[in-house]
Amino acid sequence: MRFGQLIGFLALVISLYILWQIRQILLVVFAAVVLATVLNQLVSFFQRFRIKRGIAVAISIILLLMVLAGFFALIVPRLIDQLQQFGNIMPTGLERLRSWNNWLQNLIPDQLLENIRGLRYLTQGLQDWLNRLMNNFFSLVSSSLSIILGLLLFVALTIMLLANPSPYRQGFIMLFPAFYRRRADDILNKCAVSLTGWIKGTLLTMLVIATLSYVGLLILGIPLPLVNAILAGLLEFIPNVGPTLSVIPPALLALNEEPWKIAAVIALYFGIQQVESLVILPLVMKSQASLLPAVTLVAVVFFGSFFGFLGVFLAVPLVIVFQTWIKEVLVEDVLNNWQENKKDNQEQEVLAVVDGKSESSVEKI
Repeated sequence: MRFGQLIGFLALVISLYILWQIRQILLVVFAAVVLATVLNQLVSFFQRFRIKRGIAVAISIILLLMVLAGFFALIVPRLIDQLQQFGNIMPTGLERLRSWNNWLQNLIPDQLLENIRGLRYLTQGLQDWLNRLMNNFFSLVSSSLSIILGLLLFVALTIMLLANPSPYRQGFIMLFPAFYRRRADDILNKCAVSLTGWIKGTLLTMLVIATLSYVGLLILGIPLPLVNAILAGLLEFIPNVGPTLSVIPPALLALNEEPWKIAAVIALYFGIQQVESLVILPLVMKSQASLLPAVTLVAVVFFGSFFGFLGVFLAVPLVIVFQTWIKEVLVEDVLNNWQENKKDNQEQEVLAVVDGKSESSVEKI
């Protein structure tokens, strides 16, 4: 290996190490880019009425803040109250689960019970899981300063990117060779369209899921329907995994009610997911990027393992961006043109051979 190649390899390794160390900051930057891309559609809408971009950006941010303030003013107080009730109800539900466990152990023969030893530790395992969850919650609260700093960085980057996106976009495009910069600009536009469509479809799906969950839980008489409905809507942002996790809290709360309500809650959430798959998704799929369920599931697990909660939260937009670049660069520009380039090369070789033969014949004459 030459000295220059060794220096280049070491520079690549050091760069990858630095990128890995600042991966959380890079995810925050990516989240700011996604939000700025979505808000830019609203800014463009206001600019159609001949409003200057600075004023359009201010109006868009004010509207977003008004929506968030309205949410916190109307929902958060009731949400906090129901969360306190949830903390009071959960020990009762665990105690009832423990009594059901003891009753079931009395019915099962001892020999069969030994074969399913984990059953007698079910309640203890749930209690340990709840304790670990509370400990993680308190550790999250203790690190609230870093969360606030990350949030401020996210907001500042979003405003900067939204106010004047052209220099940042041009700087990114300049990283490509001159002949490919126009093509890179087109790919960025397709990424923006896919991300915007996904955000619109996801927000609509979250709203519908939260509404259906609230109405269903209210009819069944499950405690704290608002908390569970909001949780179901928010977890819809995480595909495949989120809807499965959203059924656990209302099912645990149903322990304090009639036994049949546990099955009713599971059936309710299963029915809502069927409505989502058969009715909601086909309506919004035209504006969404087509993602395979297995790909999104693997992406959630992969990014969650490497980047934590922020990776889970941004798994789908990351997959959308990667999928768009792979499709446009690798598939469209390389693989689809492979055979054509091969034919062109063969034709050029044939022409070169023919020209060579014709020149030799002329020399003989």
